[in-house]
Amino acid sequence: MHNQFKAVGLSYKKTPLETRELFSMDQKAIKAFLNLLNDYSEISEAIVLSTCNRTEIFYSSPTDQFDTILKLIGIAKGIEETQNYAQYFFSFAKHEDAVLHLFNVSIGLEAQVIGDLQIINQVKNAYQWSADENMAGPFIHRLLHTIFFTNKRVVQETAFRDGAASVSYATVDLISELTTGIQTPKILVLGLGEIGEDVARNLENIASKEVFVCNRSIEKAQALADELGYQVIDFAQYESAVAEADIIISSVTTDEPIIHKSLFATNKVMSHKYLFDLSVPRSIEKDIESVNGLLLYNIDNIQAKASKALEKRIAAIPDVKSIINEAITEFGSWTQEMEVSPVINKLKNALEDIRKNEIARHLKKISPEESELVDKVTKSMMQKIIKLPVLQLKAACKRGEADSLIEVLNDLFNLEKQEEQLKK
Repeated sequence: MHNQFKAVGLSYKKTPLETRELFSMDQKAIKAFLNLLNDYSEISEAIVLSTCNRTEIFYSSPTDQFDTILKLIGIAKGIEETQNYAQYFFSFAKHEDAVLHLFNVSIGLEAQVIGDLQIINQVKNAYQWSADENMAGPFIHRLLHTIFFTNKRVVQETAFRDGAASVSYATVDLISELTTGIQTPKILVLGLGEIGEDVARNLENIASKEVFVCNRSIEKAQALADELGYQVIDFAQYESAVAEADIIISSVTTDEPIIHKSLFATNKVMSHKYLFDLSVPRSIEKDIESVNGLLLYNIDNIQAKASKALEKRIAAIPDVKSIINEAITEFGSWTQEMEVSPVINKLKNALEDIRKNEIARHLKKISPEESELVDKVTKSMMQKIIKLPVLQLKAACKRGEADSLIEVLNDLFNLEKQEEQLKK
């Protein structure tokens, strides 16, 4: 287990979207893939994190499993010749590098938007799916709980998660603020390109709302609506949908505005309507606020809000890294101690076996009360005898000198032979 943790994967940093989509896995696919790893690889533990920005496999194995993982992903996803995509994959064969990378990804340092608010929940899901398939052993359990505790420290002690640091997050954050007085706001998302779809997905964070999605390709709108529980508007009907909505978010690709003041000429605005123009060029007439009750936010307004949050997050990075380093150091101490725990157990078992045999040989004729007292005294003696070797082993681990002490204890107490006898 010690020094066997590795990572393989691809991310937005050097992998085009179409390739990331090809290797993306949902819950069902991840669980099927984990079972393939269990059956056809030399991997004892694994966790698979797959989002729109990355698909990464973290695993424990004494050997590099890069080629095997690529083949099994191909089987799980029905992709032939996965080696053709090997150039897009990274590999961390060194234990320390893989551990640090999982920390950085989970906390949000590797996110496309620094401090991504969603990533920690995605990691929690990945961990749960790994546990469901019995692919999360002692190492991954301890590592992930250390990461979750570290994330809490980052939230509580730094500004790394403050504010909305992407256009889509900032848009939804502002919508949430503006609609506090509306019981169930009607929200129209017009245009489902990358930013429009991202906004639509982030709207899930608003508890009470009615969302309508409208796109030139109704098939894409329907697929997204089915996934998120939204309603679909045919693009030919977008004008009436604009008139009905409390919030209009437009990211339509167009050369000229498609939302004009005239749309509201025959529809008296009874209360405020909030319009968000995320298109470049603009898709909403720039002087639309001349209509009473209409309030417009453009891409520059939203980006300014996001940029301020991003600056705060970037400034907090040194503090975040310091917290991560502390957590990794603590986790490393536990990992080193786990390396010697089998030896400690063997030593305890060997001494306990000696104790029981001697009691059985010499104390056959004493009373039950005397036997109980002898048992108590000899147990106390064994605990005191073993305390110093255990402390020395743990200290040797921290110094990186455990191997020599383990060898001495094995020879001194013949632990391998003792263990074999106990199994018989």
